[in-house]
Amino acid sequence: MVWAGANPREATLVTDNAVLEARDLTRRFGGLIAVDHVSLALRVGELHALIGTNGAGKSTVINLLSGELPCTNGSMLLDGHEISNWPQARRAHAGIGRSYQRTTIFPEFTVLENCRLCAQAARPGAWRFFEAARNCKASLERAHAALAATGLADAAQRLAGSMSHGEKRQLEIAMCLATEPRVLLLDEPLAGMGQEESERLLSLLENLKPGHAILLVEHDMDAVFRVADIITVMVNGAVIASDTPGAIRVNAQVQHAYLGEGVHD
Repeated sequence: MVWAGANPREATLVTDNAVLEARDLTRRFGGLIAVDHVSLALRVGELHALIGTNGAGKSTVINLLSGELPCTNGSMLLDGHEISNWPQARRAHAGIGRSYQRTTIFPEFTVLENCRLCAQAARPGAWRFFEAARNCKASLERAHAALAATGLADAAQRLAGSMSHGEKRQLEIAMCLATEPRVLLLDEPLAGMGQEESERLLSLLENLKPGHAILLVEHDMDAVFRVADIITVMVNGAVIASDTPGAIRVNAQVQHAYLGEGVHD
């Protein structure tokens, strides 16, 4: 992503090869402007981190992109096609997957069943009257592939509720991958993880990047600067900077508003 101009609020966003793009995205809740003219572009092979203090509007941006909330103004484009009026299910079927801050697994089902249900929901079909949906070969293949991609293949028959917090977060990403998305919207996937679990998830994100466009909302700045290709910084619903990690690290406005004075390599 390239900003043409010094001020992100006034600059022109050059969005070549963007899979998912937001242009002047705005969301109001009564008199509160939660998201204020936010523009960003997501590309396959690029991890785009969205950072900011609590209440900056980061999760609201994900809710708008995924279709969970309608935007007040602005537009969203998928492969250059306007999707602002698409419901959440249509966006999911078109390849936009997301995770949530809170765990959203089915704890009483096995790890494999969690993924299979997501794969099945992404490609609904008319089942034969005497054939159980759990025997759908295509859904099972997608579920097994998602577990393999996230390093959970050996845990397929475990009950999801018996997993550690970090494993559950991995499973959520596997469930998302089972829908075969091209765009991954990840809302604080590292929250509550220990160092070893965080390392596994960061390695997973690196492995997923070549085949996906990833938007990562995260508070762990060490993790963000390690894996991000582009970082967009929000304050009070608006973007104050969007650039490479190196440029963001030395941006005086970002240091003052969010990272704190005296941030060094």
